[in-house]
Amino acid sequence: MSQVLSAVISAVNALRQLPLDHPQAFAWYTLILRFLFPVLAIAMLAKVIRALINASPRPEVWAYLSLPNGASEPLTHWENILGRGERNDVVLNYPVVSRQHAALIRDERDGWTLYDLGSKSGTTVNGTPVGEEGVAVKLGDVLSLGGVETVLLPVPDREAEKRREEERKPASPWGSLVLLTVFQLLTAFSFLLSGEEHIMLVPFCFFCLTGVMWIYCTGMGALGRTGFEMETIAFFLSTLSLAVTASSAPGSVPKQLGAIVMGIILFLVLGVFLRDLERVKKIRWLMAAGAVGLLGLSLVMGQVKYGAANWISVFGMSFQPSELAKICYIFAGAATLERLFRKRNLGLFIVLTGVCMGCLALMSDFGTAAIFFVTFLVIAYLRSGDFATLALICGGAVFGAFTLVSLKPYVLRRFAAWGHVWEQASAGGYQQTRTMSAAASGGLIGVGPGEGWLHRVAAADTDLVFGMLCEEWGLVIAVLAVLCIVALAVFAVRCCRAGRSSFYAIAACAATSLLVFQTILNVMGSVDILPLTGVTFPFVSNGGSSMLSAWGLLAFLKAADTRRDASFAIRAPSLHSSQWLSGPGKGKEAAHEKN
Repeated sequence: MSQVLSAVISAVNALRQLPLDHPQAFAWYTLILRFLFPVLAIAMLAKVIRALINASPRPEVWAYLSLPNGASEPLTHWENILGRGERNDVVLNYPVVSRQHAALIRDERDGWTLYDLGSKSGTTVNGTPVGEEGVAVKLGDVLSLGGVETVLLPVPDREAEKRREEERKPASPWGSLVLLTVFQLLTAFSFLLSGEEHIMLVPFCFFCLTGVMWIYCTGMGALGRTGFEMETIAFFLSTLSLAVTASSAPGSVPKQLGAIVMGIILFLVLGVFLRDLERVKKIRWLMAAGAVGLLGLSLVMGQVKYGAANWISVFGMSFQPSELAKICYIFAGAATLERLFRKRNLGLFIVLTGVCMGCLALMSDFGTAAIFFVTFLVIAYLRSGDFATLALICGGAVFGAFTLVSLKPYVLRRFAAWGHVWEQASAGGYQQTRTMSAAASGGLIGVGPGEGWLHRVAAADTDLVFGMLCEEWGLVIAVLAVLCIVALAVFAVRCCRAGRSSFYAIAACAATSLLVFQTILNVMGSVDILPLTGVTFPFVSNGGSSMLSAWGLLAFLKAADTRRDASFAIRAPSLHSSQWLSGPGKGKEAAHEKN
């Protein structure tokens, strides 16, 4: 084994001497490679991003509700609002029906429950009055809303078979994965020839990432899953993360690879856990406590780094609990429909947000505080739809920000260089001016992996990583990295329209909103469009905590994907599933097999 390793090292050293003896050949090699990287990235991501943006998961039909006029209304969600309002899932345009009259909710074993939403004319099931606690409903039962009678009906067998035959599967991922593999191997080879230290370590880590990617995809493929668009994007961005880490801190590449692997494990565990909605509802309070506990831990034990006390060192390893708190916060903030109509739950979520924001303010981590606040606005709007309340909250937040600045004037000085960085190029604007200079020198195709100089500036591979992408990889790949995050957001909006539960829809929208806003702060902060707040680029920036957070947030979006064979967070339908072949009323066991 040692002889083989010695032979490999000798061959690599011979290759590394080639540019010195043949400078013209090396120049052609690097030029071709610099053009090849954007071509591979475009070819790979064009199909993936187009599939995500164009994807429109078809709503699943779980039952029908017969109407007094003889028509039938499909129930396409687990949670359905019945009433006179135009935005309801089932519209009953009768004067005696309230605007939001009742909620009809399905559980995972094909059982249904009807809740009255404070209607004036009342709700009954087979003559039994319904209150806020709800009444169980079976197929064939008569539901009366203010005297307007409807009947819950199963999906016809023929229709279920037809829907299964017509449902479109996700596009084949293997071509994009092959292109990404070539991209990763060429990156490893590039560092193999140009690296001055850790010559074998860096390429080995790239090979390991490629192996992990193929193990994941082939394993999921063996389980009948083929929709890897989101994972392909995450693996591409993680490859760029390894590259910027190899340029700035080659010795930290194994640690970053370990963070990627741990992120994938967290992604799988969280996704599988989200399968069971009842289990999810039981631990929401535990996740809320986790968010407060993690931020409180940073407040008590945090070490100041880059002006914020949000770092904790354990056994010589540093991590940011606030990154994991993002996952807990979204988990606690998302809610199922029966909880949305109880104002007490929204009030408790506002209290949770206030505690989290207070901890972040005391830690002076204002970038993360801004991210939490935007995520709160998204969740609060999706839970209530009340613009007046949100406007009042925003006003209170602005007042709190001004109060904080008056009490801690040094906070304002941190943003004093915003918009004037070139006037303070050697002081407050040092990082941004160097970032913009390096980005401009990279042009469209970059100077090549590991060939830039921006990595010598503090926080270049974290807060200023967009500048490193532009410098070493070129504007084309840097813009593609941003478009990857945008594509995830567009897909979240599309798939949530067919979401099974409001929990999945709220969590997916909140997670992607967080990723998008964090990307905006990172990119625009590094080029002085926005103040430099010290937040990372999801999946790309060097840092284990940030990588874990990004993969964990991706699990919420994966859980909301209802496309056939796309999401491991949704159990695959068997060939004998009653939902697909016999309608939901042919047996609870078969219906449970579907879900």
